[in-house]
Amino acid sequence: MVKQSAANVKEQDSQQADEVTKAVNVKYKDTIFRMLFSDKKNLLSLYNALNGRDYCDPDLLEIVTLDSAIYMGVKNDLAFILDCNMFLWEHQSTYNPNIPLRDLLYIAKEYQKYVKQKKISLYSTRQQKLPAPRFIVFYNGRSEVGERFEHRLSDAYENFSGEPELELKVTVLNINEGHNQKLMEQCQILKEYADFVARVRQHQKTLPVKTAIEQAVQECIQEGILKEFLLENRAEVIEMSIFEYNQKEEEELIRREEKEIGKEIGIRIGEERERKNTERERRRADSEKIRADFAEKEVLLLREILKENGIM
Repeated sequence: MVKQSAANVKEQDSQQADEVTKAVNVKYKDTIFRMLFSDKKNLLSLYNALNGRDYCDPDLLEIVTLDSAIYMGVKNDLAFILDCNMFLWEHQSTYNPNIPLRDLLYIAKEYQKYVKQKKISLYSTRQQKLPAPRFIVFYNGRSEVGERFEHRLSDAYENFSGEPELELKVTVLNINEGHNQKLMEQCQILKEYADFVARVRQHQKTLPVKTAIEQAVQECIQEGILKEFLLENRAEVIEMSIFEYNQKEEEELIRREEKEIGKEIGIRIGEERERKNTERERRRADSEKIRADFAEKEVLLLREILKENGIM
């Protein structure tokens, strides 16, 4: 039996570790926010806090979140029906004004699924009823934004005026620590989530990402913040957090590169415009000189003719 070298064994171990990490990341591509609020109890708590209700039975919620495997890659964060309304909730750690268009695609798929499940005929002579949509984004990115604001689909319409014939409004709530305090006080799980995110960011200032996340998780468990959730999902939370922060860094790098490319393109466009302007000015100057030379020759010719005829 051939013995493997230490280097080969180390390489195999590293490959296996990478495979495990990838498997975890693939399985837990959902954000921690979604992991938390996929729990009906937590979801109902946040719903009550947002809507001033006091429902106690989580089973009142009908979860209708899209499955990317079924809906060809279309997957929203959280969707549910309650009180004859369909709520589409998204979590964002990067400011994105394109969410109304994304939600338009989501709600179209949601209604398609709803119509099929309820066996609703779209050709009926009777008006068919649908749950009214409500769109909310929970934002915890680093960009400075207000407590609460709105994105509209019509803001994306090019060269448009008047009343939009198709509109979709998305309410964005800032859930960073220190924001929307009333909401945080009414939903303890959301407040604890904001606390966890804030701790990770604080530790990131002095520690590597993985260490910062592990430190935040340990602190939260010790202080009873998301304790049950973190004890049950500790490994997944750490791996998912690393995945998310690496993804953010990659997105920020791409944006920086796009800005640099944009600047370079801008410089090139400016140089080309300047070259064309210079060429235009040169041609204009040449044209004026040609006209001046032609006029001078005409004057000289006229003088010669006048002299020949004894007029001058």
